[in-house]
Amino acid sequence: MERIVFFGRFQPFHYGHFEALKWLLNEFDEVVVLVGMADESHTWVNPFTAGERLLMIHETIKWSGIDPRRVVTATIHTLRVFRGNALYVLSYIPPVSAVATANSSVARAFRDAGIRTIKPPLLRRDKWRGEIIRCKMVMNDETWKELVPPPVKSILEAIEAPQRLRDIVSDRLDEVIRACRKLEQHI
Repeated sequence: MERIVFFGRFQPFHYGHFEALKWLLNEFDEVVVLVGMADESHTWVNPFTAGERLLMIHETIKWSGIDPRRVVTATIHTLRVFRGNALYVLSYIPPVSAVATANSSVARAFRDAGIRTIKPPLLRRDKWRGEIIRCKMVMNDETWKELVPPPVKSILEAIEAPQRLRDIVSDRLDEVIRACRKLEQHI
């Protein structure tokens, strides 16, 4: 059985992650979805808890009809990225033959540790990016709902994610909105 770990923050789990997961399931027998930075939440970069992100992933798998026996989920706390920690990360999950990540620093750490890395296809990065989705939420742009699978939309609505994000950046809301508008112009 060939197994790969799909490493990410999933803030939130969106259609880009979902498409990458489906692609990985076509290439490997099993995918370990590893939710990184599990001990950080309620920040602009990491607004959702590990439990919320795991729920987003589990509910999307159920909704999609993917065989849940082919997906293992795990979490890991925040680590600095270097070769020794890559090996440490691997001790938290079942044995894998490769690591899938779009983060070049994470990929380098695993390659330096002798682990094969794969960059999953990055589809529609102009829309399917956590930062863009968070920006849309903080700016009250309801189109964020089209960028995440229906179960994720329901979870984000239930936890009042747009308001959480506005609360998180309340002391610098105007600055964040300006940065979000600038991001939109560059994509």
